[in-house]
Amino acid sequence: MAALAVLAAAVLWGTVGAAQELGAPDASPAGVAAVRSLGGGLLLLASVLLARRGGQLVAVLRRAPGLALGAILAISVFQLGYLAGIRVGGVAVGTLLGIGSAPMFAGLLSQLRGRPPGGRWLVATVATIVGAGALLLGGGEAGTTPLGAGLSLMAGAAYASYTLLAKQLLERGLAGPSVMAVIFTGAGLLLLPALVVTGGGWLLSSRGALTAVWLGVAGTLLGYRLFARGLAGVDAATATTLTLAEPLTAAVLGAVLLAERLTGWALVGAGLLAVGLVLAAVPGDPARLARGRVAHDHDRA
Repeated sequence: MAALAVLAAAVLWGTVGAAQELGAPDASPAGVAAVRSLGGGLLLLASVLLARRGGQLVAVLRRAPGLALGAILAISVFQLGYLAGIRVGGVAVGTLLGIGSAPMFAGLLSQLRGRPPGGRWLVATVATIVGAGALLLGGGEAGTTPLGAGLSLMAGAAYASYTLLAKQLLERGLAGPSVMAVIFTGAGLLLLPALVVTGGGWLLSSRGALTAVWLGVAGTLLGYRLFARGLAGVDAATATTLTLAEPLTAAVLGAVLLAERLTGWALVGAGLLAVGLVLAAVPGDPARLARGRVAHDHDRA
């Protein structure tokens, strides 16, 4: 049951891109990012307050305001790059690039912090870079553009930064649910002006409202809770591997619901990115922290 909970969480995260393209095709990705972050953040905030742990929220802001602000900025950039990359380059490719590049960037950040990653990370990074190049080479058939790839890679770098910052917050003994509530609520407030500027009229339609609910409840709150439940019964390496269902789900939904197809060089590139993800998920490689939901997002959430 624990493994199924982790798998279900990854599947829910994999629906985010398709939900945006199907439920809010005319909405600005920045506005969708604001709705997802604020909606999910407020739900997480409510769950902490209902558990009468409001003091833990104050502790996050009081004991590590700099780390919290950095994590808020990083997850905001991730949301913007991820959803914008999907809009420009497609759900399947955008998710593969965004998630597949995160281990590479996490390894680079670890190197800068004096914690050099292992040889497996180097192989995974080479596979990721070559895979991204192949996706661009087959861009016409996959719907990929340099802009879309750049946005997705920006998302991967931001997510790696967010991973390390949030992990440092947890290492200070701060409670996981409160850390996540502060980060996502803060990101939602930071992105709220984007929703105001770009317009939130799409939220007034039944389809837009349902999309907002799905992103906040299923794509954020339920995903975190399921993952936390699963972590109680499986080790981190197993959980990391199971979360690879996220890009798989995105690719399947992109093909079935949005008529996206990966052929030729684009298919080769997607395969190499998948190889990089699997290598990053194998135990013993610091780069697996880039799939940091295992290490921080959902720890005791």
